[in-house]
Amino acid sequence: MARLRPERLRAALDEQLIALGRADEAPPPDARLEDALVAAVLAAYDAGEEPVRTALRVTARVLLERLATDFPGRSVEVRVPPYAAVQCVEGPRHTRGTPPNVIETDAKTWIMLATGRTTWDEARDRISASGERADLSARLPVRPYGSQP
Repeated sequence: MARLRPERLRAALDEQLIALGRADEAPPPDARLEDALVAAVLAAYDAGEEPVRTALRVTARVLLERLATDFPGRSVEVRVPPYAAVQCVEGPRHTRGTPPNVIETDAKTWIMLATGRTTWDEARDRISASGERADLSARLPVRPYGSQP
């Protein structure tokens, strides 16, 4: 998955802040855009609102990227349709067709899992997981929300 450019992150953040009525907030430095976007999407959920679609898509990608960076490999595919998918976790890798270990969930569930707002067990009914390695409970939440590197 290609790294998101700061312009795309800032546009998604600005759009979400406008929707929250916080358009006058000072923009963070480029190095903090990802975290500010995640915080803005969580603020929308906390307010009982749906995040702006662009912000939701980009946030799902940011958190999937962090998972894949912290746990590189190709034995598990994590899908958040229609927004993104990554392969991660060391182990046997597949070369064709559907990987043997697949996890799929919706964007809100993924964001809540990745930020530690919900646990794997609490979200189990909203997660489709197949394969012996298709359990990310020990790898969530992703940084900076969890204790991983």
